[in-house]
Amino acid sequence: MLKQLAHKLDHKLERSFPEQRVFLRSEDGTRFIILSPLTQLVAWTGSAAFVAWAIIATAVLLMDSIGSGNAREQAVRDQRLYEQRLQTLVAERDARAAEATAAQARFTLAMDQISLMQSELLASEDRRKELETGINVIQATLRRTVNQRDEARASVVSMLAEAAGENGGARPGLPAEADATVEFLTAALDATAAERDAAIGKASEAEEFADNLVFEQRLRDERNDQIFRQLEDAVNVSIEPLDKMFSAAGMSTDSILETVRRGYSGQGGPLMPLILSTKGEEPDADTLRANEILGELDRMNLYRIAAEKLPFGMPVKSSFRYTSGFGTRWGRLHAGTDFAAPTGTPIYAPADGVVSHAGWQSGYGRLIKIKHEFGIETRYGHLSAMKVKVGQRVSRGERIGDMGNTGRSTGPHLHYEIRVGGKPIDPMIYIKAARNVF
Repeated sequence: MLKQLAHKLDHKLERSFPEQRVFLRSEDGTRFIILSPLTQLVAWTGSAAFVAWAIIATAVLLMDSIGSGNAREQAVRDQRLYEQRLQTLVAERDARAAEATAAQARFTLAMDQISLMQSELLASEDRRKELETGINVIQATLRRTVNQRDEARASVVSMLAEAAGENGGARPGLPAEADATVEFLTAALDATAAERDAAIGKASEAEEFADNLVFEQRLRDERNDQIFRQLEDAVNVSIEPLDKMFSAAGMSTDSILETVRRGYSGQGGPLMPLILSTKGEEPDADTLRANEILGELDRMNLYRIAAEKLPFGMPVKSSFRYTSGFGTRWGRLHAGTDFAAPTGTPIYAPADGVVSHAGWQSGYGRLIKIKHEFGIETRYGHLSAMKVKVGQRVSRGERIGDMGNTGRSTGPHLHYEIRVGGKPIDPMIYIKAARNVF
């Protein structure tokens, strides 16, 4: 049956593939091989299939080479853009730090000026009260002197009238004692008038000096208001990015500040509220404004302490590439963010904390866990080396290990996790929030 089928196929293919003979010549003789049309068809089909496969494979390899070249160029461009962005962020962070330092210096200078002006103000207030007391005494003395002068004049007039009546209106008959009394009273009146004029002059000078004190006080008030406005603006500019950073991280700023305040409850120094003697009265407006500014500065200092204790820093400072983010992957939760870089790239602690684990863990490979304040934990997986031990206290920016490819990993990278109360959250929330400040 098969032979008949093959014979029929040979007969149909004979026109396109006529029978061929291949001669093989040797020392013993000449032999030949008959190639039937069906054999030629099979050989031709196999050759065509091989050529087509070679063409397709070559095209696939060429396209893959072109695609990989474009991917490498794109990766290089992405790396350059990231490095430029990183440099820009570093420059902005340095500028913000310089502004904060300058604002702190201006605030310290302003507080010194305020203290000096408060001292001058108290001294001028004491001098004004002394001058008012002196003016009142001078005025009382002047009134008493004027009354005594009027009484003396009335007495002299009365005496002269009596003397004129006794002598018939002729003064030459006065006794020698009366002349001496008149001369004494006249001299006393002249001295009293001179004293009155001097007192009036001193009173005018005192009033002018009091007016000058009032004018100087007004100038001091205006200068104090300008200084306070500048300080308030500087504090608001410095504290606004911190508010945004903690709010973007989804954390309660009041709870954070209260926790830090309980841990740092010592008092004293330049940030203490101003306490001035008010003799039982309420503090003045300047004191209240100064205390508000000091309160905001204290809040900014608490923010700074909290930022050191929360993972707002970057665990990788060298060039890297984000390869996988937080979320569901292959039906399971990928509880962190992956940073890809060469093996041995330094890994740094993003905040102060205590190392709770430093060893091998299934899936993670070499793993480091760090406990931070406010119930926050960070994890660093697939490390090639660990430079910390369990129980060791680390500071923000301290090197804790090197990037590697240990555990369940497809290449050198860092698996970075942040957990709050044991629940994993997206690390990019903290990283993006910190870009407003650091």
